[in-house]
Amino acid sequence: MALTACATLDPFGGMNEPSATSLAVVPMTSAFDNPSSAEHKRLIAQFGGEYKSAALEDFLNSILTRLSAAETQPGQKYQVTILNTPAVNAFALPSGYLYLTRGLLALANDSAEVAAVMAHEIAHVTARHALARAELEKTEALKSKVASAIQSRARSQELQANGRLTLSGFSREQEIEADRMGVRMIAQAGFDPFAAARFLTSLERSSAMRARLMGGKTQASVADLSASHPSTPERIAKANDVARQITAPGFGESNREAYLALLNGLDFGDNPAEGLVRGRLFQHPKLGFEFTAPERFVLENSAKALLGLVDGGEQALRLDSVALPADSALESYLTTGWIEGLQKDSIQKRFVNGLDGAIAKARNGNWDFRIGVIRLDSSVYRLIFAAHSPALSADQRFIAAIDSFRRLSVEERVRLHPSQIAILTAAEGDTLASLSARMSGGDRSLENFMILNGLDKSLEIRTGQNYKIIID
Repeated sequence: MALTACATLDPFGGMNEPSATSLAVVPMTSAFDNPSSAEHKRLIAQFGGEYKSAALEDFLNSILTRLSAAETQPGQKYQVTILNTPAVNAFALPSGYLYLTRGLLALANDSAEVAAVMAHEIAHVTARHALARAELEKTEALKSKVASAIQSRARSQELQANGRLTLSGFSREQEIEADRMGVRMIAQAGFDPFAAARFLTSLERSSAMRARLMGGKTQASVADLSASHPSTPERIAKANDVARQITAPGFGESNREAYLALLNGLDFGDNPAEGLVRGRLFQHPKLGFEFTAPERFVLENSAKALLGLVDGGEQALRLDSVALPADSALESYLTTGWIEGLQKDSIQKRFVNGLDGAIAKARNGNWDFRIGVIRLDSSVYRLIFAAHSPALSADQRFIAAIDSFRRLSVEERVRLHPSQIAILTAAEGDTLASLSARMSGGDRSLENFMILNGLDKSLEIRTGQNYKIIID
């Protein structure tokens, strides 16, 4: 089962996981999905398992009941699962099983916004988009195969390019259609139809901030015909247009205060079972270690590896692990071929905070690498740093980061816990600055606070109104 999300090449030649901010992407599956099937279980495992909250589950099911009565395919049953991941994502199976991440729930600011996301997914199911796209991809694959066999190379490439554009256009139409159907559905169910555009705006701002920190570009800033989805600004504009055709702003329920009360205490950010990112510090209570990245690095955690970037990708890092026999020499492991361009004369044994380790250098193309391997219990952790045309100072920073790797004590591991959402009431005299100062998150607290609460600098804090903050 594949998610139609974007993936980008990392400087180490691998593939990053699907974009964490791609909203409303529908897995392509058969029409015979079963909640107890292996695919369903694998999907839940892929996204960190289920996040259990009886209050939130009851709330989502109450929205489903209203949306089901308003949608155009009566008799279709739906069930929602909350996934334990900070990724902002939602998707659906053709059988009617909907998935929302706790990251998405944290970004939403009222029940109407959540209803808009769920309605979008129901629209995908109703329109049978996943099945239609799967059939189109099969057709294009067959056309490409035939073209490769009987046409000239140039003609074959032309047909394949046309096929990609056809698939791209089809997917963009699907997203816009699902937005349009979703807005009408939430209005029919009594929710504020402008909520779809509000949530998409928060999504766009969150994506833009993350892309900026990682040194990349947002989808909206790149004119790319092969992009799998329409840009978020385009979706916002069209969603607002549909809402205006229905009513003026102020119609329908939002239930902001009731929704925020449900979010109080919701886990925020990384799942401790997969490690916690706190600025440049990465701590893994389950595996029992911590590591501090060099200055200015922005870290991105996944189930497979910890990734980091700085300077628009001019420097990068990866931390992962392998299982090796306890008696294997780490210096020898460095020479087993998993590093291209290894400089064997650079291999050195190195003890890191009492742990057995080794370091080396490598060069591949225009990239220079500093590699560290450290044995902790039954695993060997690999720290790979890459720099494009590095200065000596970069290598010194990389070695210092390798030397920061250390074992956590039992007491330290017990104390580690995820960040959480807390709801606070603005007092008289509170401002964006005073409320955001109570957020964890360092020098980006103000921007995070505004995105999390759907605010901008032109809006004043309202005395007596509740707001979300993040606490450790």
